[in-house]
Amino acid sequence: MYLAPTPDPARDRALVLGPGGLLGTAWMAGLAHGLRREGVDLGEAELTVGTSAGAIVAAALSSGQDLERFAAPAPVAGPRPRPDARLMGEVFAVLGDPGLEPAEARRRVGRLALDSADPEAEQALLTVRRALIGTDTWPDRRLLITAVDAATGEPVVWDRSSGVPLTQAVAASSAFPGVAPPVTVQGRRYMDGALRSGTNADLARGCRALLVVDPMAHPREPLGAEPLGTEPSVAGTDTVVTLVPDPASVRVFGSDLNDPAAREPAFRAGLHQAADVVEQLRPWATQPGATARPTRP
Repeated sequence: MYLAPTPDPARDRALVLGPGGLLGTAWMAGLAHGLRREGVDLGEAELTVGTSAGAIVAAALSSGQDLERFAAPAPVAGPRPRPDARLMGEVFAVLGDPGLEPAEARRRVGRLALDSADPEAEQALLTVRRALIGTDTWPDRRLLITAVDAATGEPVVWDRSSGVPLTQAVAASSAFPGVAPPVTVQGRRYMDGALRSGTNADLARGCRALLVVDPMAHPREPLGAEPLGTEPSVAGTDTVVTLVPDPASVRVFGSDLNDPAAREPAFRAGLHQAADVVEQLRPWATQPGATARPTRP
């Protein structure tokens, strides 16, 4: 079931973290780590929406975890899910079909995902996600994690009241067919939340100030585009700022967002970009009731 959020004017700031594969995950973690050192803690947002790679970082960030582990995660015993290029090609062919309604496209992608379901790979995915997040306890601050029911194509949104363990919610949200298997939650299988609507920024409507971090925006922008811009499509929100990878980060990403060899460089690229944008983000960080605490020596 899709759980529509209830707008709450008391939520001054919202943070939306979007999809971006392995390297987008590392870049967002580096960015947030760098901003935290500069005194802008994205984890203090009154509402955080995490999708796919963004769900992984959002869970760790909102829980106050050390984000530096994303630069070079500790080895995890056992096999890791491996990308399936053939399946990914089939998925993108479905998503790129202009004759399909979004709901039907999700159902078709879901069938492809279910055909590739692998319990052993699913357990491996859960192990990897748990190690990255660093906790299985939902944070006190409001965190929304998105996913899509692989059987029906229906979107879902989970929070700490949903009864879904945090690791399962994050693993499901980041289970893009061809990259990771669907994840079982309460007897049903779920796949990547980005299949609903990219960053799912609309879930933050009604907040006073919104920051959208979108690692996937760079293919749609010229290489030299400004890293900060506005996205006025979120109804009921006074200020919307979108942060995307800068040209240096895009070069690190290359053509494969799931290249493990580029994980640490992507983290460092996000760390470096944080220093360049921190002053532009202070208005978001200093909304009424917020604090900015410099921690950089």
